[in-house]
Amino acid sequence: MPKMKTKSGAAKRFKVRGSGSIKRGHAFKRHILTKKTTKSKRQLRGMQDMHASDVKSVRAMLPNG
Repeated sequence: MPKMKTKSGAAKRFKVRGSGSIKRGHAFKRHILTKKTTKSKRQLRGMQDMHASDVKSVRAMLPNG
């Protein structure tokens, strides 16, 4: 049986924590920031947990994670 490959795009976007939960970055923080409020930009900082409904599909893309 061949090895399962990790989806390289998913590997760049998601990280699996030691506890097994998956963390992700925020969208909408790359460009066109002048029209966004300071509050919205501040709340997009840092990482966030993956939503429970998306965890199964992300785990399939990260078989070795």
